[in-house]
Amino acid sequence: MSIDWQPLLEVISSNQSFLITGHCRADCDALGSELGLAQVLESLGKRVRIVNGDEVPRHIEFIDPQRRIEMLDREVTGPEVLLDLDVLIVVDTSAWGQLGPMADVVRQFAGKKIVIDHHVSEDDMQALVFKDATAEATGRLILELASVLEVTITPEIAMPLFAAIATDTGWFRFSSVTEKTFTALARLVAAGASPPAVFSALYEQHRIGRLLLRGRLLQHVKAETDGRLLWTEATLEDFHESGAERTDTEDVINLLLTVAGTEAAVMFVELDETMTKISLRSRGDFDVCQIARQFGGGGHRAAAGITFEGSLAMARTAVLDAMRQAMGRYSRSKDGR
Repeated sequence: MSIDWQPLLEVISSNQSFLITGHCRADCDALGSELGLAQVLESLGKRVRIVNGDEVPRHIEFIDPQRRIEMLDREVTGPEVLLDLDVLIVVDTSAWGQLGPMADVVRQFAGKKIVIDHHVSEDDMQALVFKDATAEATGRLILELASVLEVTITPEIAMPLFAAIATDTGWFRFSSVTEKTFTALARLVAAGASPPAVFSALYEQHRIGRLLLRGRLLQHVKAETDGRLLWTEATLEDFHESGAERTDTEDVINLLLTVAGTEAAVMFVELDETMTKISLRSRGDFDVCQIARQFGGGGHRAAAGITFEGSLAMARTAVLDAMRQAMGRYSRSKDGR
């Protein structure tokens, strides 16, 4: 699925000031895409601000050494100071529910609105959409845009885009990885990205609370449907007793898929007594994005997420019931029944 970038090139050439935002509880693909895109635009002489609805997670702060990503209602005192910029670009999401407080800014923004994304799910943001759902990461799309714009890739562009692609592919082990992935990575490394430095910053600088929480999540693992479905959960008590943060759950769900015979995995994270974050993963042809959409979430066939408005117990009951039913239908279809 190729993107026709020409309409975006015209927007860029005819405007001077840009606002970039992405989803809350950001990962490296969201932040890396924001930072890489900002550097690309600035190399063309544009003015750029990056503003998100919440703060950069502590464990990936390394991706923004200049601390240029601002938070609405902290560094940015109110949305009105952002509304007079020429263009607003949303990266790595097409869902209103993932924007948090920035959703109101996007709705009120009177200038040109752009979405650059690689997720299947999509809300109508009244924007020009540049999407490739086959792409392994939004970061790779930003690199593609930079190529079309004939922008020289500097180390400052290369590092965040490398982190974006590396993490969204699980360090190149997911089925979304193609020849284009490694071609992009080679270009980024040649431009100054250091894989050892990025890996070390991501996985070798953790606090002990993250490790203790991982142990609790693994202790909570339960198997269902003859081991084809594994799920786990992190409660408020788990966070309190381990000293971990919400973002310390990242990547644990992928460990569940390392068990032989597992076709799908679910992880519930209790944010508070009325809100639960849910991650879904699969291997094979089972589509977890269809499950996420039932609850207002979205993502990809093999990786999706939900922000569930309700208690952990309510989320567990509703989502696991939907998973069991869907996996039953999936199993029958595979058996030809």
